[in-house]
Amino acid sequence: MKITSVSVRKVEKEDSRMKGIASVLLDDCFAVHDIRIIEGDNGLFIAMPSRQTATGGYRDIAHPINQEVRKMFEDAIIGEYNKEAE
Repeated sequence: MKITSVSVRKVEKEDSRMKGIASVLLDDCFAVHDIRIIEGDNGLFIAMPSRQTATGGYRDIAHPINQEVRKMFEDAIIGEYNKEAE
């Protein structure tokens, strides 16, 4: 699997930790939208798309299965976000 495209839309909201929204295209044939870019205490990280459950919690709709793939997503998305910031 290869990330073939990343698009980032910066979000500028006062007093918000959310800094952007990303979409990723995998192998030019599968898209994942609404990946949030969040400013955490230790820098930027991504939050996968999720929906609210009946009990009020949240559950990811799509997510990486292992740490290696999560890092691949994070590196590509945050790298594109930083390029947009320049």
